[in-house]
Amino acid sequence: MRVNAIDGFDADLDHLRGALNASSVVGTWDWDHVRGVVVYDTGAARLLTGDPELADREIDGVAAASAVHPEDHEWLAVHMKRAANAGGLVLAEYRVVAADGSVRWLLNRGRTHQDEAGRPVRSRGILIDITEMRDGGERYVLNEAPKPENQLLRAADLAIALKQLLGEEAPNEIQSAADLLLFSLGRAIGRL
Repeated sequence: MRVNAIDGFDADLDHLRGALNASSVVGTWDWDHVRGVVVYDTGAARLLTGDPELADREIDGVAAASAVHPEDHEWLAVHMKRAANAGGLVLAEYRVVAADGSVRWLLNRGRTHQDEAGRPVRSRGILIDITEMRDGGERYVLNEAPKPENQLLRAADLAIALKQLLGEEAPNEIQSAADLLLFSLGRAIGRL
């Protein structure tokens, strides 16, 4: 399968997945609301469960978020459920505890799709380790983000606002371009 998002970006999906896994900055997730299971790639499994061996397996219950910081468990569950029930954009910052005991900050960004009755059916998204750019310890959901001083962080905020403005009605090539911009900004921020 080929991914052709915009102007010259043309790579094997396996190559792209390999780059995501190798970066240790980004992970992907796929949440099946109907069956109550989530599937992570290696990066997301490492970040959210502490066990990369859980990648590409259906996970449910406590195991799906076992590495989430204890102080963020309840907050995250409430806000993720609220975002999923609202449909559309899912965006949150929260902490996880790594296997070595260190605390990492994640930016979770995805989209929830609903059925005709407005019930969440499936959510998919990415995780970015943003520990290095955290400064005040404040977390956010949707557009309650702290105002960044860094130009890349400001660009990421504007790209997120662009995605929200475009909505699902925008042509696929525009949505893909905005997603690629967010992915590229996340990688650049992760390298800082």
